[in-house]
Amino acid sequence: MFSSSAPIQRPQSLREQTYQVLRSAILSGEFVAGSRLVETQIAEKLQVSRTPIREALQQLQKEQLIVTDGNGNLRVISFSSEDAIHLYRCRSVLEQESVSEACQHATSDHLDKIELIIQQAEKATLQQPNQLTSYQLLHIDYQFHRAIAECSGNPWLGLLLDQLFDKMALLRIQTIQQNLQVLDIRSEHRQIYDAIAQRDVEKALAAIRNHLMSSQKRVIIEIEQLQLKSGNSAVGMNVNPTNGDLQR
Repeated sequence: MFSSSAPIQRPQSLREQTYQVLRSAILSGEFVAGSRLVETQIAEKLQVSRTPIREALQQLQKEQLIVTDGNGNLRVISFSSEDAIHLYRCRSVLEQESVSEACQHATSDHLDKIELIIQQAEKATLQQPNQLTSYQLLHIDYQFHRAIAECSGNPWLGLLLDQLFDKMALLRIQTIQQNLQVLDIRSEHRQIYDAIAQRDVEKALAAIRNHLMSSQKRVIIEIEQLQLKSGNSAVGMNVNPTNGDLQR
């Protein structure tokens, strides 16, 4: 049955299109951390009914990219220093495994790809720092770590890092809006690459730990500066996908 039937071709559903638009707006920083999301306003902006908006928001809430505040309003998640520490601890576990395996499995093509990504970062940092170059560096940073995971030989590492990097992207956007220099990680990436190219597992592990710890410190400093400016001791929210109903 169905042996000779061609796959059904159908356009992306309205719900999926709406979800992708909202997700991109969140991860790009168009919807800033802590901003309120109102169904009626989004529906008017996108010229769609509230049903696909509601379904898209439900999916984003499951992914914990948006949360419900104490008043029942939906907001883009905003991270506290404690949130940052938890995220970086998760990254450390995954990425130590990633570089360790990459030392054993990386091919010359893999290394060439990582080298090219580093060169792109070095070129981008020669430009005058601005919001655009910072977003470019954020994307290049993701590509660097993803490329290492790809050459590890473990496909699950990449999938797990993808989920984590969505949260990391929001965290980093929250901080680069405060300080465009927070992504100055060229030398740290080079050290990680050199260790992998030399197949030196211990050196690679030390380099990735140093990189993530330094990145965590930079991010936490910026979060604390934001807290001082806002006069709020807790920027983060309770991340609970079942906390409250969607705003109608």
